Amino acid sequence: MKIDSIIFDLDGTLWNTAKAVCSLWNTILKNYPHIKKSVTIEEVEGCMGLQTNEIGRKLFPNLHEDTQHKLMDELCEAELSYLGEHGGVLYPKLEETLNQLIRKYKLFIVSNCQDGYIQCFLKAHKLDQYFVDFECSGATGLPKGENNKLIIQRNSLKSPVYVGDTNGDAESAKVAEIPFVYARYGFGKVEKYDYVIDGFEEILRLK
Repeated sequence: MKIDSIIFDLDGTLWNTAKAVCSLWNTILKNYPHIKKSVTIEEVEGCMGLQTNEIGRKLFPNLHEDTQHKLMDELCEAELSYLGEHGGVLYPKLEETLNQLIRKYKLFIVSNCQDGYIQCFLKAHKLDQYFVDFECSGATGLPKGENNKLIIQRNSLKSPVYVGDTNGDAESAKVAEIPFVYARYGFGKVEKYDYVIDGFEEILRLK
């Protein structure tokens, strides 16, 4: 069946915010000397694709769950404030590729991020004109696969694909029963996929 639409993951697929987020989070963590932790870029990259509560458990396993939630709320609020103004690092040839894709496909974003994060991407880089709709776990409380289903249902998509860089992305495509395009240039390592791209512009080769 001919592809009619593309749903994109965000981190590791459309942009990379790991360096900025790492620096920002470590600045905030200095206000909590009892935590005695700073995060590395590798740790931040390893959290990409996880829901916020999962990130809290992964990075701060020794903290009480309520403290994890409070800290993650503060980190995410600062993150949105910064990224909405400064943005992140777009992958090469992103906008020019999107400009070609919209001539053929409807484009969407589904991420496990907090509510407001996708809006930061669209606002800071002035890319909202390329995307028909988006959804995230921070808004719905649902995992990525279920949010893929929501996007498919409310936009009446007939033959979409999902593009992402992690096993969680691959699983979300499986849940939604759609093909998965592995963005191998991103953060994760995926074994099973339907298509693979090694640069964002290679998405133009899809049929």
